[in-house]
Amino acid sequence: MTTSTKDTRGPRTETRPQKKFYHKRKFCRFCTDSEIKIEYKEPHVLKDYITDRGKIIPRRITGNCAKHQREVTVAIKRARTIALLPFVVSEW
Repeated sequence: MTTSTKDTRGPRTETRPQKKFYHKRKFCRFCTDSEIKIEYKEPHVLKDYITDRGKIIPRRITGNCAKHQREVTVAIKRARTIALLPFVVSEW
């Protein structure tokens, strides 16, 4: 006994309206404003580039250029070493 099975995985006949995506261009905050300095002594600037758990936010999310992202990373690591920023935020 053979039963025919319909393949329902083909292209759909119904079409959905396409959404237009607006992509906001990310820009490096340090390239646009030269008055902001990347220093390990200023944790209030560096806190914008770490998560609430203490991880460094990647460049593709922050929008920094490669040069300034490296400087931010080094500054965060130095600030952690001298206890200006936490390595890990405890949730206890």
